[in-house]
Amino acid sequence: MNRATLRAMNGATLTMRKLLLAAPLLALSLGGCVSFGAKPPPTLFNLTPDHPAAAGATSSGTYANAIVVLEPTADQRLDVLRVPVQVDPSSVAYLQKALWVARPARLFQHLIAETLRGRGTRLVVEADPGMGGLRLSGHLIDMGYDKATSSAVVRFDAVKEGPGGRVETKRFESTVSGIEAKPEVVGPALNQAANTVAGQVADWVG
Repeated sequence: MNRATLRAMNGATLTMRKLLLAAPLLALSLGGCVSFGAKPPPTLFNLTPDHPAAAGATSSGTYANAIVVLEPTADQRLDVLRVPVQVDPSSVAYLQKALWVARPARLFQHLIAETLRGRGTRLVVEADPGMGGLRLSGHLIDMGYDKATSSAVVRFDAVKEGPGGRVETKRFESTVSGIEAKPEVVGPALNQAANTVAGQVADWVG
């Protein structure tokens, strides 16, 4: 075997050793850059309307005659994806193994709008055009579980502002009592209570 062949073989061996040594370092480097995300919770809560608009339903009109449904404001404890549990008058915890699919105030806005669309009487929009129309806003006070009464609670202060500047407010509330603090029962109970409130608001708006 000549010297040129030996040099080539030694060079190949050295290159292979470098690759083998570099492989673990490359794996560590990639491990620091690539994340597969946190494991999702077993239960995700959503709000679905009891009486949505039918498939193919249409509505039309002008902004002057439309109902504008705005996203309610909410306190910090509700402005998260976690589901609040009122432990006592001054203490709040969060339900384990459950999250909302979106912020509760946003979900409630969609629920009210879809409930109004299901009535099929007026054009309903969820973006403020800045002109005319009846504006529906408010403050979402509660959408969670109350430990003292074993209840799912939805409480909403609605604000209705007409085209002429007339403003009306009204508080709506619904509870579903006698349920355990478990995601599989709290989720449907909150959906039921939220639909009751959305229906009451729709009746009030007219």
